[in-house]
Amino acid sequence: MKLLAAITGALVATWLSISGAQAQSYPAKPVRFLVPFASGGSSDIIARSLANHYSSALGQQFVVENKAGGAGNIAMEETKRAAADGYTLILGHVGTLAVNPAMFGAKLPYDAEKDFAPITLLALVPNVIAVHPDLPVKTLADLIAYAKANPGKLNYGTAGNGSAGHLAMEYFKLQSKIDIAHIPYRGTGPMLTDLLGGQVQLTFNGIPPILGHIKAGKLRPIAVGSAKRVSSLPDVPTIAESGFAGFETSQWYGLMAPAGTPKAVIDLLQAEAAKALSSGDAHRRITEDGALTAAGTPEAFAQLIAREKLRWGEVVRTAKIQPD
Repeated sequence: MKLLAAITGALVATWLSISGAQAQSYPAKPVRFLVPFASGGSSDIIARSLANHYSSALGQQFVVENKAGGAGNIAMEETKRAAADGYTLILGHVGTLAVNPAMFGAKLPYDAEKDFAPITLLALVPNVIAVHPDLPVKTLADLIAYAKANPGKLNYGTAGNGSAGHLAMEYFKLQSKIDIAHIPYRGTGPMLTDLLGGQVQLTFNGIPPILGHIKAGKLRPIAVGSAKRVSSLPDVPTIAESGFAGFETSQWYGLMAPAGTPKAVIDLLQAEAAKALSSGDAHRRITEDGALTAAGTPEAFAQLIAREKLRWGEVVRTAKIQPD
């Protein structure tokens, strides 16, 4: 028994030594930071803000790569297959981690909980229903009345099939019993181009990429999907206070690595993310556009993913949402 205890103690000491060395030497080269969506949306703002902090704090470049396609599955699968050494990271999202498992089922090329190591939740992005100013509605009640008087004639744009905006609007459609058509785009940027041009009439999108257009009067906000009003749009009511008690939907983003990434590396990245999100340029950049920073432990992030998979899986099944 004494010999076994000695061997066990030696192994633990060796592991701790290796783990500490990994943390001290990491990163020794540039780090790839994949974003599974096209540029121009909330994901870009959050990823680039965090990457800038990491590059400055850790002395190596964290290079953001937008790798859109397949509802985020292409980038997720690439990250899954990458070496578990901390040199490939990905921006996790409610869509890729909580929606896609239900939407793609057995065809999903990754397991959202087994193939990745959660590092930290990064941000919550309240969604807002915004309409083109030519649409004659000013309140959520107006929108519902107009949609019911013109079933199937309104089009809403999203960043893609199965995106957070798609799920948010389908969730609202189930609650309000309205009939409006979904027009999916390849990213928030292209969707906004058509929304501003009037090709689609509304969206249920994260606030950051459309806040400037709202403030410029190019889009009219109707209601926010968060549980409480947001500071960037204080006069816009929540959906809950507009007649749908308990309604809440926000996008969320977090940092992930391939499963098996050393704990010392995970802990270092989590600690630096917490610093970035509490103050400084990253915090300012993320929050000034309406998002909320939300750093936490890897364990708390894993628990959020599990809860959200159950919630949005039910919406996918009820709304019969299918992949492209």
